[in-house]
Amino acid sequence: MQGEVGIHCYDHIRWQDRVATADPVWTEREMQLAAERFADVFGTRAQVHGAAGWQMNAMAFELTERMGFRYASDTRGSGPFFPIAGDRIVRCPQLPTTLPTLDELIGREDVIGPDPVAHLLDLARADQPMGHVYTLHAELEGMGLRPAFARLLEGWRAQGWTLGALDDYCARLEVGRLPACRVVAGRVEGRSGTLALQAARAEGAGE
Repeated sequence: MQGEVGIHCYDHIRWQDRVATADPVWTEREMQLAAERFADVFGTRAQVHGAAGWQMNAMAFELTERMGFRYASDTRGSGPFFPIAGDRIVRCPQLPTTLPTLDELIGREDVIGPDPVAHLLDLARADQPMGHVYTLHAELEGMGLRPAFARLLEGWRAQGWTLGALDDYCARLEVGRLPACRVVAGRVEGRSGTLALQAARAEGAGE
């Protein structure tokens, strides 16, 4: 499995607190700053965008296409799609997070049993032709929740899932056949505030 690096944001707090209601000028400046800093650090242009806190606006979606990202993962949803910004389809595939994160499940009474790992494994059994996208945080799954994450990986392998990077996931897509979906502001159980969510109803094909 090859790793990958992409843009999260330039300033995490500023993006997460302001982007949902920010104007196009502010949004473009923040994304350009992130792109420039990425190029300074890695010596190459970023290929991937994954918004902090799943926070976006219409201009940010348009910029994922204009700035040449191969794909993005800025939303929560059910499967790959092209986002609709305003009245146009943005030609940058969105690969939304399809599963809840571990920290969203801890302490919730509506999960299956007291173990969030068991709940996630049960969700992963659902029929999902393109598989799932799971978002992890290094400071959680890589540290305090590391034993739980190790059990989660073992459980997914036992279910027959192949673990890979989003780059591998995107390479398997028939991009021209992706649906176009609007993005709405909505809530996810276990996480505060509103996030960018893939609308349930598709509005057309990608081509």
